[in-house]
Amino acid sequence: MRLVYFGSPEMAVPPLRGLIDAGHDLVLVVSNPDRRRGRRQEPTPTPVKALAVEAGLPVTDDPDDVLAVEADLGVVVAYGRIIRPHVLEHLAMVNLHFSLLPRWRGAAPVERAILAGDERTGVCVMDVEEGLDTGGVHAVAEVPISQSCTAAELRDELVGGGTELLVRSLAEPLGPSEPQAADGITYASKLTPADLELHWDQSAVVLSRIVRVGGAWTTVAGRRLKVLEAEPVELDQQEAGPAHLAGDVAVCGAGGLRLVRVQPEGKGPMAYADWANGARVDADTQLGT
Repeated sequence: MRLVYFGSPEMAVPPLRGLIDAGHDLVLVVSNPDRRRGRRQEPTPTPVKALAVEAGLPVTDDPDDVLAVEADLGVVVAYGRIIRPHVLEHLAMVNLHFSLLPRWRGAAPVERAILAGDERTGVCVMDVEEGLDTGGVHAVAEVPISQSCTAAELRDELVGGGTELLVRSLAEPLGPSEPQAADGITYASKLTPADLELHWDQSAVVLSRIVRVGGAWTTVAGRRLKVLEAEPVELDQQEAGPAHLAGDVAVCGAGGLRLVRVQPEGKGPMAYADWANGARVDADTQLGT
């Protein structure tokens, strides 16, 4: 099949490689423009563009270049930009979306599923329409969410399963899709720093979900502390008063959160015990202050 591939970040690399290995003719790859990185601010291609160049595929950062090629289908995986209507009119497209639609339409379905405490998620091959993830669904694969997996781990699992689902779905011409259900629609808006702040009046289970998503933070004596790894624990006796530290456990709204790895402001990641020793943390230390 003659395909145009839209994708940018690392998670969009395995599906592109899978389509190449399956023998599809990638007539064009569309990716985001190069970004300047590092001290020298040298232009750096996206991971998808890097693979396309390595594989000798034509690549562009202008979606309108699709209008000049003949293809059977467009495939979109974590492209990161809105595809305009005139491009969609020129070429039918499918998207590899990392949720069980219609739950978690939008930009951050993996993170939102974890934050909501969902027990399962999945990946869909769906039609691309002008609406936000509103197209019909061609194929679905479900994935359970364990109570300890991080967003990075879940994303890797979804990408692996999604690549297999995509390649299998495109082994033959796609048939008609199934419309999404009209109920159960939720939206996965992009996370902000405010979403990742740890509010210690919440339960340890809720706080551990934020940590598993990545980027969780709190403050101690006015300085930011990132919490990189933690686990909820039960406490024999719930202590009243402001959130505080009892050894390596942060006493919170319900239960406790054992802190394993942290990153203090201006420093690299470290074991919690190393930070606590250097910061002279004791039972009077309060969190979120």
